[in-house]
Parts: sequence; C-alpha cells; structure tokens
Amino acid sequence: MQDARHRYPLSHIMIEYIFFDASLQNKFVEYAASLGVACTLQDDLMGMVVAVPEDIGEDVEDALEERYALLEREQSEQFMQEEGGLKRLAGFNYTLPDGQSRMVPLQADIANRLLSVFSLEEVQTLFQTVARSVSNQEEKPLCKILKEEARQS
Repeated sequence: MQDARHRYPLSHIMIEYIFFDASLQNKFVEYAASLGVACTLQDDLMGMVVAVPEDIGEDVEDALEERYALLEREQSEQFMQEEGGLKRLAGFNYTLPDGQSRMVPLQADIANRLLSVFSLEEVQTLFQTVARSVSNQEEKPLCKILKEEARQS
C-alpha cells in the first residue's frame, strides 16, 4: 500500500480539503488511501490542508467529495458541542469555476460585519468572484474589463 502522506510536487496538487480537527483529517486520509489516492498534508493558517492530485478519476473525486461533506457535517456537530464554538468561527460556502464546493472559515465577528452590510447571496457571489479571478491567470486592468463588459451588453 502506498503511503497516504506521500509528497507530490505542488504543481500536481489541485484539489484541496481543509480540516479543523486532526481526527477528521486522518479519517479522510485513510479513506483516500483505501481508494488508492495518496495525499499531501500541510498545515495552513486556516487549518489542516489535505491535497490530492488533480488527475484522479471522476468517480474517485466524487467519492472524496461525498466523504468530505460527511466529515464537514461531523466537524459542525463537534463544534456545536464545544462551549461557545459557534460564537468563534463561521463559514461561507462558495462554488469554484469547475463546480467544486468550498467553504471559507471566518472569525464570527468578521462574518457578522459582512452580513450586516451584504446578503448571504452577495457574500457568496463575492467569494465566487474572487475564486474565478484567482483561477484566471490573465490579469486585466479595470478599464479593459469595463470595455469588454460594455461590448457584451
């Protein structure tokens, strides 16, 4: 069996999953290993990141996405049981340009400030716009973007 914690060059890692609990991260890595997928682990300022190669089959990717969603729910349940957990951290879901769902965890006070000015839909649109911009390697000046939008109207 291949070590589930194998290190891949960063250029080959495209799908990342974030965890806030080591036991849930380990469950995910073990599940990925059972599917024959080696993972790269890295601590991040936001949490613990598990990355898998982009070139896995669609059925394997779907299975990993399903397991991640299950573990996210388990994480939420654990967090709710911790005293004051819901008061410290909040998250916003958004969709990447390739259709994958992700969550941005934020400190509760920042999330509350955003929601005091923007609707949930507007915040999600903001994160989706940032994700789309980051995935688009071509940087354009605002004036060029405005000209393109005017032509499309």
